[in-house]
Amino acid sequence: MTVYFIGAGPGDPELLTVKAQKLIAACPVILYAGSLVPCAVLEPAGDSAELVMDTSSMDLDQIIGEIRKADAAGRDVARLHSGDPSIYGAVAEQIRRLEVFGIDYEIIPGVTATSASAAWLGRELTLSGITQTVILTRYEGKTPFPERERLPALAATGATLAIHLGVPRIHRIVEELIPHYGEDCPVAVCYRTSWPDQERVSGTLGDIVGKVRARKFTRTALILVGRVLGSDGFCDSYLYDSSRAHVYRPKGSGARRQSVDSPTLHPPTRRRDPKA
Repeated sequence: MTVYFIGAGPGDPELLTVKAQKLIAACPVILYAGSLVPCAVLEPAGDSAELVMDTSSMDLDQIIGEIRKADAAGRDVARLHSGDPSIYGAVAEQIRRLEVFGIDYEIIPGVTATSASAAWLGRELTLSGITQTVILTRYEGKTPFPERERLPALAATGATLAIHLGVPRIHRIVEELIPHYGEDCPVAVCYRTSWPDQERVSGTLGDIVGKVRARKFTRTALILVGRVLGSDGFCDSYLYDSSRAHVYRPKGSGARRQSVDSPTLHPPTRRRDPKA
C-alpha cells in the first residue's frame, strides 16, 4: 500500500500531470483538500474509487486515521493537494506520521500557482539584465515567521516576488516594497488562477491597493511583483544570440538541420513490442 501525495495544480484539471491522472484513476481511496481542489480534478476517478473524501473539515489525526484504515485494507491512497505539494502543501506533518506507522508514500509534483499565473499573464519571471531569481514566499500572519525572511529582507534582493496569502494585507505589503522597488514597479494580483471564475488585476505598487479593493479580492490570490512584469527596457538573452557561441552552436555556424541520428540530439526511446 502506498500513499501518493499528488499535486493537483492550481485548479484547471487539464493542468494535472499524466502521472497524477493515472493515479487518481487507479487508487481506490482518494482524499482531497476540497477548499482548494475543485471536484473536476476528480473526474479521472470515475466510479472506480471506493472512497472519495473532502478533508477540508478534518484535522490531521482524522486524515491519518483514514489513511491507516486504507493501509489496513491494503488499498492505495491518492492524497490530493493544490498546486505542488512542496510549496505550502502541509505534507511534511503527514509524512512524519506515515513514517512512524511504517506506511509507504510518494510525492507527485504539480503545477504551481506561480507558474500558472505567469503563463496566464504571458510573462517570464526571469529576464536577462533584470533578475535571475524568483522568490516564493507568503506574508506573515498567525504562523511563526523567521525574522531573516520578512518581506523587507527579501525585497532588498530586487528579485521577482510571488507572495502567497497576502492579499488581505496588500496595503502593508506595498508599504514594505516601495522603498526597494519604487512606486512604478509592476504588480499583478491573480485570483483563483485557472479556475472558471479566475480574475486578475495589474498595476503598479503605487495604485494596486485601490484596484485590488475595487475587485474585492480577499483570499485565494497570488501577488506577483517585479520589473519582469513590465514590457520595456529588456535585452535579449545570449541563448539565441548569433554572435554568442556555445557547445551546441559554434560561433558562425548558423542554423542547420539535424537528423534524429545526430549524436547531439536525444530522441525519445521507443519501446519495442515484446510480441513483435
